[in-house]
Amino acid sequence: MAMGEPPLRRCLVGGTFDRFHIGHEVLLSTALRHAEKIEVWVCDDKMARQKSPLVEDYERRSTEVVEWLQSTFPDRFSIHTLDDEYGPARTRHDCDSIACTIETQIICERINSEREMDGLAKLEIITVPHVEDALGGVVSSTRIRAGIIDRRGQPWVSDELALNSYRMVASLEAELKAPLGEVFTGPESTPEVAMGMALEQIILPAPALIAVGDVTVQTLLDMDIIPDVAVVDGQTKRAILDESEYVDEDFFEQVLKAENPAGILTPSLFIACRDALASDLSTLIIVDGEEDLAPMYLHRLAPLGAVILYGQPRQGVVLRLTDEVVKQRCRSLLDAFEVL
Repeated sequence: MAMGEPPLRRCLVGGTFDRFHIGHEVLLSTALRHAEKIEVWVCDDKMARQKSPLVEDYERRSTEVVEWLQSTFPDRFSIHTLDDEYGPARTRHDCDSIACTIETQIICERINSEREMDGLAKLEIITVPHVEDALGGVVSSTRIRAGIIDRRGQPWVSDELALNSYRMVASLEAELKAPLGEVFTGPESTPEVAMGMALEQIILPAPALIAVGDVTVQTLLDMDIIPDVAVVDGQTKRAILDESEYVDEDFFEQVLKAENPAGILTPSLFIACRDALASDLSTLIIVDGEEDLAPMYLHRLAPLGAVILYGQPRQGVVLRLTDEVVKQRCRSLLDAFEVL
């Protein structure tokens, strides 16, 4: 063996590889430091969906693995479909190692026990430590799907959001007026028409159903749908509603209050949104001021797949599922706000 070559020939690596992240990179690169080649076995959709219905499909997950390996370790890997817990590791004669994390080490030990009973050599187990995220947790697909961190382990929200107020700058006004999601149109006099079309596009229950705006919230309530989080300010198109038109607090298990002037994002609103999303209770947030900018916080706080609905004046209702793209957009937009 030439100096510097990996001591092992072929290493097996199995996993779901959902939202391919820095922890996956460390797992695969560690395996390749120890072995000349690796076989990556990606869980099929049936196995993956047992973990979470929000796991992305096999094609996307396997493609992300291939793209990263091809850009970093070309010609030293192959990709395969895993459809059971052990895969081929119990019977293969041409592999000498297997890479895993701490959680899956016990599975590798069981595999070696079965190999030994069948007269096969044990696989060398390469246990790869976790990557710690910026919050002191573990970088994992679970925390990414929960909307806590991005794929590099950086948090979507920071402590500064609970401490600082932010003012919208004039240069962002046009961009912020543009809908964050898909607009469903309908008559203003019958908002349930647009809302009905929007709801047809989603599968309920979602990880969270969030509604922003008095008309949006009331329309859902009139349709016998209670959102997990509702944000209202007692106004529509900046006209103050009559008290008789206020959303009825009794529909909700919890009511929170927040102060948030027009064109501003305050710690008060951030904390209310954070606490509402962290709660298992249906929550109404009543804003003293304006709630128009609340989706900027809500998308960053919400789990992936959360549904956010809000009104678009004189058009209808906007629907946007929380995903990594909109989280990043809200992060970038807020970075351009003026810190007060």
